[in-house]
Amino acid sequence: MTELADTSALLLSRIRDVADYPEPGVMFKDITPLLADPVAFAALTDALAELCVRSGATKVVGLEARGFILAAPVAVRAGLGFIPVRKAGKLPGATLSQAYELEYGSAEIEVHAEDLAAGDRVMVIDDVLATGGTAEASLRLIRRAGAEVAGVAVLMELGFLGGRERLVPALDGAPLEALLTV
Repeated sequence: MTELADTSALLLSRIRDVADYPEPGVMFKDITPLLADPVAFAALTDALAELCVRSGATKVVGLEARGFILAAPVAVRAGLGFIPVRKAGKLPGATLSQAYELEYGSAEIEVHAEDLAAGDRVMVIDDVLATGGTAEASLRLIRRAGAEVAGVAVLMELGFLGGRERLVPALDGAPLEALLTV
């Protein structure tokens, strides 16, 4: 087996399926067993950090909330700064915000205005790519701040929800890397 296949198998073995959560008919992918396993969590951190280095990223954005858990150690491992992208109203000081549509309603995310600037190459990290709405909004936010998108990296892509297709135009040629696709 290759190193990538070994890592993928390890990560997948530590993700628990939870039926009917948060509502009937949904199969929730719980990553907490992966986070609790130091070997699996280190393998995940190393794999995402490698993507950051390979892309030439200078900063890492983590999307609220589980994206923070993954992106912060990745930034440290890759020797990069970490920037949280939060739900509206959670950051003090001057922020840039981006509204986006959800399946039922809308939401808004924010970043500190001074955290991103021209010359930054930003890798967006999250745990799951589902419909792509939050990731797409983060790409708009990064570009509005004057920074460049180095790519998007996720632990897991839920391929059946079409997030990749939604993100392609917003990526504008930047890579989308999913360590696992389910």
